[in-house]
Amino acid sequence: MYIHKEGRKLIAWMFAAIALLCCVMLFVVQQWTVFHYLFMTILLVVLALLVYFFRIPNRVFTQDENSLIAPADGVVVTRERTFVKEYINDYCLQLSIFMNGTDVHVNRYPASGKVDYVKYHKGNYFMASYPKSSILNEHSSVGMVLASGQKILIRQVAGVMARRIVCYSHEGDEVKQNQEMGFIKFGSRVDIFLPENTEISVDIQDVVRNGVTPVARIAPPATNPFVIS
Repeated sequence: MYIHKEGRKLIAWMFAAIALLCCVMLFVVQQWTVFHYLFMTILLVVLALLVYFFRIPNRVFTQDENSLIAPADGVVVTRERTFVKEYINDYCLQLSIFMNGTDVHVNRYPASGKVDYVKYHKGNYFMASYPKSSILNEHSSVGMVLASGQKILIRQVAGVMARRIVCYSHEGDEVKQNQEMGFIKFGSRVDIFLPENTEISVDIQDVVRNGVTPVARIAPPATNPFVIS
């Protein structure tokens, strides 16, 4: 396990502040009371929670170019057909994964391909489990072209507690399956929009792990039987 780069500076500052405060209290306070011990305990618990939140556990990634691997840890909260105007501009299948405060919050590319579209959208901070949060909340959208030529769209969606979305994607990037795509700080969700011929392999309330759990298989693009090559 290691600490993600997005949290190292915050954790270092927190540790330094607690250490400095502890030193000051040792010199200033003649006799510590229950209140002083309780106060320092709370600060140490907050520091431990920060370390836990920004943890990146050691995992054996699932490598399967015929499958889409979960881009986030969490619980599947949406699995439905919908129309997406952004990037795809067509009907597709939506799969949404909700992350709570105890999940690992790094996001990864579900498949290898080329980043074709990146856009940040300002918005609100409704509960991430709210169906319309995918559009109304602050979010970052990443469109990809897979090796098969098919397009998928991935959205990092902010929630009530998530106040910063970090996206590492740039248009034109050639990316690999399970490569880091970004990070969402303090709870939210990730949506994936897939072609209609996709075979979804997870159900509502299933728990998935980023880089590990296969969530779908994309069939080859449908061919027109009346077209003679």
